[in-house]
Amino acid sequence: MTALIVVGVILLLALVWVIATYNNLVNLRNFVKESWAGIDTELKRRYDLIPNLVKTVQGYAQHEQETLRLLVEARNRAVASTGSPESQAKDENALVGRLKEFLALVENYPNLKASENFLKLQKELGNTEDRIQAARRFYNANVRDLNTRIEVFPSNLIANAFGFEKAQFFEIEAAVERAAPQVAL
Repeated sequence: MTALIVVGVILLLALVWVIATYNNLVNLRNFVKESWAGIDTELKRRYDLIPNLVKTVQGYAQHEQETLRLLVEARNRAVASTGSPESQAKDENALVGRLKEFLALVENYPNLKASENFLKLQKELGNTEDRIQAARRFYNANVRDLNTRIEVFPSNLIANAFGFEKAQFFEIEAAVERAAPQVAL
């Protein structure tokens, strides 16, 4: 009878461990989804700023329409990108590159750089870039935690049994693009 109780307790503890591990994996997966939504929110904020920046600059830089057009196209591609973090990072990298070109163009227009509207938009863009970086770090930390839990023993047994998949990090391709665009005031 004692052996049966011991076996029952061991099975009960194993069941509790399986349930706890499963619930932990679900929580981690949901943290990853939530943090990805945070990145989307901040990217949308950036996307909304770009048309205002372009309109402000158009009055000053009539002959720079090609640069402005390319920036808008890169923004539109980034807005439409809804694939994996890897594919979205590619579109975001292109947009960041166009933003850098755009801000370099602005350096040639002293009156524009002194414009109150443009200065406000520049400041907001800088704040948004900081928020995007924070959201990326938060997302990647959650991905790291989920992936670690999926890979380590013994929780990997539960993860594999219930079909949990590793998440992708949101990574920037080039070291130069790791920094937010420089906004000169």
